[in-house]
Amino acid sequence: MAGNPERRASLVDAGVEVLAHEGARGLTFRAVDAAAGVPVGTASNYFTGRDDLLRQIDARLHVRLAPDPEVLGGLLTGSRDRSLVTAFMHDLMTRAVRDRTGYLALLEMRLEATRRPELRASFTTSVRGDLQQGMDFHREAGLPGGDETVVVLYLAMLGLILEHLTLPDVLDGALPEVSVPEGLVERIVATVVPEASEPPQAP
Repeated sequence: MAGNPERRASLVDAGVEVLAHEGARGLTFRAVDAAAGVPVGTASNYFTGRDDLLRQIDARLHVRLAPDPEVLGGLLTGSRDRSLVTAFMHDLMTRAVRDRTGYLALLEMRLEATRRPELRASFTTSVRGDLQQGMDFHREAGLPGGDETVVVLYLAMLGLILEHLTLPDVLDGALPEVSVPEGLVERIVATVVPEASEPPQAP
């Protein structure tokens, strides 16, 4: 296998573009070569097969869609309350919109995972790991609510991002007094996240 890490990374990013725009059926080595602007046969020197490419796309998307540590650090200087959770969710939505191609590729990965048991297993592990990391972060940061809050928030934001990036007209005007997506992010947090952590019960 070829060992040029920069070339490999550019091929993986090209794979993300192909996956987002052509779907899983269009993800071929030839299409990746064309998207990366490299000679035909290059991708086959870097990946053992399509499953290998999909696994590396999965890993790459986790990097592309991850929060910026500086932004995260800046937000963590605020009070550990519902407003901070709202700020985190706004950042999540901003990252999804900014890298729409990456997020659409992630959705295509989900669909492909329903058809490929091996991919389903590895993708389930990575996504479940993200959810667990979110629950751990929420708890360790002292944010209001617990693991159930994070899971419901995850599901609500997943639905909002999916709708906004794929069929945005569905939400436009659905709630005339609420802006899309900003106002809906705030409504989700206000509905799901308690105002403050419950005080400990007396023994």
